[in-house]
Amino acid sequence: MNELEENKFDLKLFRHQPDAETLNAQQEEIIRLKKEKNAVILCHNYQIEPIQQVADYVGDSLGLARQAAETEAEIIVFCGVHFMAETAKILNPTKTVLLPDIDAGCSLSDSCPAPQLADYKKKFPDTYVVAYVNCSADVKALSDVICTSGNAVQIVNNVPENREILFVPDQNLGQWVMGQTNRKMKLWPGSCYAHVLFTKESIERCRLEHPGAPVVAHPECVESVRDLSDEVCSTEKMVHYCKSNPSEKFIILTETGMMHRLTRELPDKSFIAGPTGNCACNDCRFMKMNTLSKLANCLETGGPEIIMDDKIIDQARVPIERMLDWS
Repeated sequence: MNELEENKFDLKLFRHQPDAETLNAQQEEIIRLKKEKNAVILCHNYQIEPIQQVADYVGDSLGLARQAAETEAEIIVFCGVHFMAETAKILNPTKTVLLPDIDAGCSLSDSCPAPQLADYKKKFPDTYVVAYVNCSADVKALSDVICTSGNAVQIVNNVPENREILFVPDQNLGQWVMGQTNRKMKLWPGSCYAHVLFTKESIERCRLEHPGAPVVAHPECVESVRDLSDEVCSTEKMVHYCKSNPSEKFIILTETGMMHRLTRELPDKSFIAGPTGNCACNDCRFMKMNTLSKLANCLETGGPEIIMDDKIIDQARVPIERMLDWS
């Protein structure tokens, strides 16, 4: 079985949902446990709809980071992927941070191993490292400032002009930021496997099927796809763009979990999940590893828990807090 076939097989399992009665019972149990444990559920836009429905906050990486920094709950349950839960732990070192599936990783984060970045910094010690939040805690600890897709332009504009910038790990986001800021940067050769599946040809076909529908793309998409789009922005800004735009139909180029939030907040508009060269939608196999059953189990058992070295927490908190200050 090749990688593509394996991914399709995995996603069939992730898309499987229990019947309505079971689903409602699981959601009610999660809500009960959340109150009993004094827990807050933070949920990324790419999570499945039943998890979004029981979350206290649904948003993008920047919004979730802010919520993690401000919460008074004793337990943070992060429905996302591993690096996101790590970020919550960095901002709340004395609190318990849980991740429903501890193996929910990220291809983009994996593309930038911390030892390789450390070697680069030894060779070029004056480099200013701007790290996209989609990276490990060890990479954050080696960075000067963190950014998200929503604030990357603002963050890069705040870097002293006399410093050479290395942008890690997403080369597509970095390329887009260079175009927005006119700031030269060296780009780490990483990418999100899900966002690079969108192709120029598949989007052109989708435009023909839905004439007049604006195309809204995430900046992690490749340049040829971004160039075809009417708007390039973070998932959070997608909500605002679609709300203010007079069009009633939009083609959305990001992970399909975003459709749930857009439909919920803008029920009078319709959204088409942008097709890739392989299928009519684009699920991230890592985001879909979290399920209602796993969420309920982690609230019941108090695990899997994010455990981190205190030194890494202290080092990684500095560039994250710098991001929050600059934002």
